[in-house]
Amino acid sequence: MSVVVSFRIDRELKRKMDQLKHINWSEVVRRAIAETIRREEERRRSKDLTKVRKAALRSEIISREVKGWSSVEEIRKWRESS
Repeated sequence: MSVVVSFRIDRELKRKMDQLKHINWSEVVRRAIAETIRREEERRRSKDLTKVRKAALRSEIISREVKGWSSVEEIRKWRESS
């Protein structure tokens, strides 16, 4: 189902459009909107990947090895105490 969207343009632009009646302006606008949405979604995806990479790097820094502590031994200790 389609909907009607309206917007304003200046008179000079409308005059020039009227001179080019062979162009389907509705299709031009639809394609321009679709392309703008596609680019914006791509930009968001790449931005999200950048956030993921930064988070992964922070996680690696935070989860550094602590001398004298073994996660395996700690888990074993907790399991045996239950």
